[in-house]
Amino acid sequence: GEIDLMMLSKVRARYPGIPINNEVIDPNAEQIFSYKERVAKTSNLENIKFTWHKETAHEYESRMNAEKSSKKWDFIHMIQMLYYVKDIPATIRYFHQLLEEKGKLLIVLVSGKATGWETLWKKYGSQLPLTDLCCHATSADIKAILNSAGLKYQVYELPSHMDITSCFTEGSMDGELLLDFLTETYEFSKTAPPELKKQIMEELRKPECSQERDGKVLFNNNLSAIVIEP
Repeated sequence: GEIDLMMLSKVRARYPGIPINNEVIDPNAEQIFSYKERVAKTSNLENIKFTWHKETAHEYESRMNAEKSSKKWDFIHMIQMLYYVKDIPATIRYFHQLLEEKGKLLIVLVSGKATGWETLWKKYGSQLPLTDLCCHATSADIKAILNSAGLKYQVYELPSHMDITSCFTEGSMDGELLLDFLTETYEFSKTAPPELKKQIMEELRKPECSQERDGKVLFNNNLSAIVIEP
């Protein structure tokens, strides 16, 4: 809910006093609980109605179809979310048709322009025990889908980096968790074949993945924001 509340504050500033209906779709109970806690601690939300749905995007779609709902939305966002759906084109297609006449669909995910993520995924994706819960999609993949569907959109590149210096500090708990995150592998250091771990650790320091500055290793975490028209 952190990003949601930032966006809602922008909307409220632009349209003061207008009632806002904000529906949240998330299959993770812990994330919903954290979101509700954040809302409870935030002031000036009187004109915003929050509704939480503990379900996946696909489950939401199935429920709306079963209810024959024709509800439309002015703004729908999918921030760092499309990695976790099984059928990306179908998901975009469904939520795009829920837009009001002047609505917008915002997608944010890893940039397709030579990021550290893309380098790791291309070189080592096939060797990592990727589950069916996640896929290696970048903005380049999304643009291809949108072009093929003939949808109008704008792309904004968002420079970003992540300090991964602790990955190279022996015994660092933060470093271990970061490595798990980067490889999408639970306890990567303990479970990965030694040669694979060695290769990935070396890769993470290369210019294709990171830059070293002031003694820190900064991973290229550039993102793309894609704004789709109705």
